[in-house]
Amino acid sequence: MATDRLLAQPGPTPDGGSGQQSQRPFTSRLPSLTGLRFPAALAVFAYHAALPIPTLRLFADDSTEFRFVDIADQAGGLGVAFFFVLSGFVLTWSARADDTVTGFWRRRLVKIVPNYVVAWALAMVLFASTYTPARTAIVNLLMLQVWIPDFNTYFSVDPPSWSLGAEAFFYLSFPFLHRVFRAIRPERLVFWITGAVAAVVATPAVAYLLLPDTPGVPGGYEGSVSQYWFSYVLPPVRMLDFALGMLVAHAVRSGRWRNIGMVWSGLLLVAGYVATHYVPYLYAQRAVLVVPIALLIAAAAIADNEGRFTIFRNRAMTWLGEISFAFYLLHFIVLTELRDLLGTRMYSTVEGVGLLLFAIAATVLVSWVLYRLVEAPITRRFSSPRRDRPAVRND
Repeated sequence: MATDRLLAQPGPTPDGGSGQQSQRPFTSRLPSLTGLRFPAALAVFAYHAALPIPTLRLFADDSTEFRFVDIADQAGGLGVAFFFVLSGFVLTWSARADDTVTGFWRRRLVKIVPNYVVAWALAMVLFASTYTPARTAIVNLLMLQVWIPDFNTYFSVDPPSWSLGAEAFFYLSFPFLHRVFRAIRPERLVFWITGAVAAVVATPAVAYLLLPDTPGVPGGYEGSVSQYWFSYVLPPVRMLDFALGMLVAHAVRSGRWRNIGMVWSGLLLVAGYVATHYVPYLYAQRAVLVVPIALLIAAAAIADNEGRFTIFRNRAMTWLGEISFAFYLLHFIVLTELRDLLGTRMYSTVEGVGLLLFAIAATVLVSWVLYRLVEAPITRRFSSPRRDRPAVRND
């Protein structure tokens, strides 16, 4: 099969020539990036815990409730954008010259589908089946919900799972994008990275300009359902985040990346998050965050490659990072069930914070169970064809 060796195509070397890259060795393991997955998943948790829905209100005190909603308003967008850029970066960093397209797709399939199906089934059994049409449920199970510009479809069943529909598209495209990006001369990567960032920033402007501004997004957010879908959900548009991560990985590996370190990158990310409160809603979701996200991911990878200390590479953080995929898929289910058990009662600030911590702990526990019983064993068992075992990759 002609396309089966796309990952093995030679790319440019740091000196601008062609052929296999001749550069100092890079570590294949990036524990700090694994550790950073959990704070990103926790950001999405915070967003869903703070959804401004009267029946889900947690805090009795108005100022506390409104402050919580305001602070977490763009945490979901931050977490999702981080995962998309990180995905492109890590897959590019870990790509093998002897890999095949079918081998890559196989590993991605066994990594994401089992957890996804379990979360889908749990959501359907516990709450989603009561209001989800059969057609929508099937579309969601097939990860096709992101292609339909209907709010109740692309956020159906287990709402956070929409991003896996986008990731599936990224994974299908990765071997071909990887071949294209490897052919870019290192000195030109800066122009490609700038172009990717510019395209991300331009996306909301295109949505506001060309798409109808009605009907509005449920919850009173700025923008219409179609504008929101185009700028935040649609896979080819969100692939800009993924492609940016790929390009940054190439820049780091070819020595063409200007590293400002994790501290400054983190401070820029905090500043970017503060800025989300002062720009139009669709710009806040990713446009003001994508550059600091890329800087932080690159800085963490460089720190790991150089063996330097980071607070994200200890055993606890890497363990939390390993279960973060399960945490991401299960947290909304835990929050929904907890709220259902508690009813509509509201709580003091101390009680509310305690309930949030309990929800996090409960989600960590069920995520660990899903990781140990489903994700890890299936990944080990089926990541490679039988003839290649036990040489299993878990990237």
